Amino acid sequence: MPRLLEGKNILVTGVLTEASLAFHTAKLAVAEGAEVILTSFGRHLPVARRVAQRLPSEPPIIELDVTSENDLAALAGRLIDLGFTGIDGMVHSIAAAAPPLLGGDFLAGSWSDVGRALDTSAYSYHAITKAILPVLNPGASIVGMTFDSRVAWPSYDWMGVAKAALDAINRYLARDLGPQGIRANLIAAGPVHTQAASAIPGFDELAAGWEMRAPLGWDVNDAAPVAKGVVALLSDWLPATTGEIIHVDGGVHAIG
Repeated sequence: MPRLLEGKNILVTGVLTEASLAFHTAKLAVAEGAEVILTSFGRHLPVARRVAQRLPSEPPIIELDVTSENDLAALAGRLIDLGFTGIDGMVHSIAAAAPPLLGGDFLAGSWSDVGRALDTSAYSYHAITKAILPVLNPGASIVGMTFDSRVAWPSYDWMGVAKAALDAINRYLARDLGPQGIRANLIAAGPVHTQAASAIPGFDELAAGWEMRAPLGWDVNDAAPVAKGVVALLSDWLPATTGEIIHVDGGVHAIG
């Protein structure tokens, strides 16, 4: 049986540790036949290189600070220099917020912190997509990672606002890229134990409640369902799906 991503070149951002959703996505993408390229930068780069060695085949890593105009301007050229003249998919798995923006005191957020969080966590989805447009193949798929932003979650605060912005950006990218045959979709994942999750105050309480409410059940230590959702969207099996938010959360989003 043909593998879902056979012959595709996929750019995966946000690989930090083996627990990260991006790592599990990259691992499954390789298993499904893709050539994967990772991005990292600064102090995270040595860690990303060690983690990359644990993938089925070690991928190249491009240095990319998503808030750097110079790095973004150089991204397509760096891909071409590595021999990737055509990209079939991009995974955006990047989010960051200063500690004052999380924890339940929403009014404490300053614009300087909020602006950086929105730049890193939401605008970068647009920025990376724009940067790689010269090498995106017709029929390509971009996929971002979000969290259900329809409601206000305990402690999530400004990151919830950033995810709401990400959701809106996804819809506009779908509108503008559709004529080129490029799809833009998001995965709204349930809580999974990752390095990013550990920075969210009250994460354990949220995760415990999730397991109890999910009709299908939910394992906070299992990133495989999320990775499978991303790979499905990267594949050719959803050719008419764009501007969508696919919930991979055990069904919690549907329960009152």
